[in-house]
Amino acid sequence: MSDWRGWYPPSSPIRVEGGIKARSKRGGIGESWWSGRFIAVLESFGMGSRLTRGKNYARRGQVLDLRVEAGSVTADVQGSRPRPYRVRIGLSAFGKAEWGQVIEALSQDAWYTAKLLAGEMPEEIVGLFESLGLNLFPAKSGDLTMDCSCPDWSVPCKHLAAVFYLLAERFDEDPFEVLGWRGRDREELLDALSAARVGSVPADREDVPDPVAPLSGCLERYWDMPAPVARAAPVHAPAEALLAQLPPIGLAVRRAPLAEALRAAYR
Repeated sequence: MSDWRGWYPPSSPIRVEGGIKARSKRGGIGESWWSGRFIAVLESFGMGSRLTRGKNYARRGQVLDLRVEAGSVTADVQGSRPRPYRVRIGLSAFGKAEWGQVIEALSQDAWYTAKLLAGEMPEEIVGLFESLGLNLFPAKSGDLTMDCSCPDWSVPCKHLAAVFYLLAERFDEDPFEVLGWRGRDREELLDALSAARVGSVPADREDVPDPVAPLSGCLERYWDMPAPVARAAPVHAPAEALLAQLPPIGLAVRRAPLAEALRAAYR
């Protein structure tokens, strides 16, 4: 029986099958610098001890699903009550004008695009966002809104904390999820970068075909490259970078996602 301050007696979560389990079995969670930065930012808000309570939930597979959308992460977490708790973590998505600045800055150096295509997020991208007055990661606790339908009064509760840890691992798998949370998914971002780089070619250059000229008038130059390719430093991607771009396909090997089962072989 709870008292007037909202204290609830200890309880055990209902065991579930098929939940999302953290890959990490012990110690910290998050392998890449960007997922580590995400967890470090959260712990800097004074959430460290409370985040720890969610590790057990994340490793037991109590999170039933997790969805990342522009400005919002939502999840269902099975607790001690029959109905799963609804969790939402909000982070303001950048507007059209802000993303326009980001796209323009990224398009000036093909190295960023090459890194992202290789499944990596270059650490320099944080400075690029900051140079535009933007923060890729939440900079203060007020940047996040956290809600859970459980009766626990603390924020974050263990259900929210479990989602934070799994979100960090999701960022490990695909750095585009970080950018998607801020408002641009993989396809939108790469399409915008491609358009920005083509649009950066001066219109008065004689060696660039007119994009609206009749085909019959440009057959001799049909196979010419319409824009110069910027010289970029070779990208040294990890052997398993391709797996980071593999979309969820619902296959598992001994309860481990297919991508994880293949990771050792790729390495």
